[in-house]
Amino acid sequence: MLKSNPFDRSLKTHTLSGNLKGSYACSLTYELRLIFEINDKVIYLIDIGTHEEVY
Repeated sequence: MLKSNPFDRSLKTHTLSGNLKGSYACSLTYELRLIFEINDKVIYLIDIGTHEEVY
């Protein structure tokens, strides 16, 4: 789903601020988050883990 539409409502994608400004986060499961960036229609995966691990 991330590949076809990274802003699908079910992913709960949102912009980040602070050290991660310019990146996005989405929910994979209740506990797992994915941090990524989009540049020229390419999705770059930055980090994956629990909320505490990635922020």
